[in-house]
Amino acid sequence: MFEWIASFDWNAILPYVGIGFAAQLVDGALGMAFGIISSTLLISLMGVPPARASAGVHLVEIFTTGASGISHIVLRNVDWRLFARIAVPGVIGGVAGAYLLASIDASAARPFVMTYLACIGVYLLVKALRYPPPQGSPRHVAPLGLIGGFLDASGGGGWGPVVTSNLLVQGAEVRRTVGTVNSAEFLVTLAISATFVSTIGLEAFTTVTAGLLLGGLLAAPLGALAVRVMPVRGLMLMVGVVLTATSVFSLVRLIS
Repeated sequence: MFEWIASFDWNAILPYVGIGFAAQLVDGALGMAFGIISSTLLISLMGVPPARASAGVHLVEIFTTGASGISHIVLRNVDWRLFARIAVPGVIGGVAGAYLLASIDASAARPFVMTYLACIGVYLLVKALRYPPPQGSPRHVAPLGLIGGFLDASGGGGWGPVVTSNLLVQGAEVRRTVGTVNSAEFLVTLAISATFVSTIGLEAFTTVTAGLLLGGLLAAPLGALAVRVMPVRGLMLMVGVVLTATSVFSLVRLIS
């Protein structure tokens, strides 16, 4: 085992460790955006094909969302009625999105994925400017779960930004909404990962996956500290700017 660790190419894995660390740090403070940040940087900066980037991100998220979900259940932050209303359509949408992304050629998928990620960046900027959201009772739940799951798989991330933020905009209570959406994300992520394994195969999970997982585990203990010292509105603005800038830069490179 020690010989395997010593022979491992750490120079190749370190950039992915850094991406996983940064993404998990922001996710710990904001309650969302691990997949979006990881996918954007993997595709735009590291040149990872969209399907492999999404596959690697979702495999890592099985562990992070599982741990998060257990924590929210223990703390009674889960609204089980809302859970069922978003988890089932989320799984259906996630499987459909994963199949679509796996069946499209990487060079053809890249412009669409980067356009989607850029739109999510702008979307977060708008949400940040309107923070904090009003209070009330959300109405449009099942379609939101279906769309969120589909976009999360086909775009490499977005479940949190799409589902959580829209539920909050509809007036849902913050604590139970975040807890419920994070817990449901485990099932959605599990379904998406299983779909990628069945379509692409285990070769989709390479150095990228190992680096993201290691970086995420290293940053996880800092999440509680980050949420206490980083203002939510400022962090959302920062993430929105980073996603928009990197995605637009990648699109310009593809077009030119």
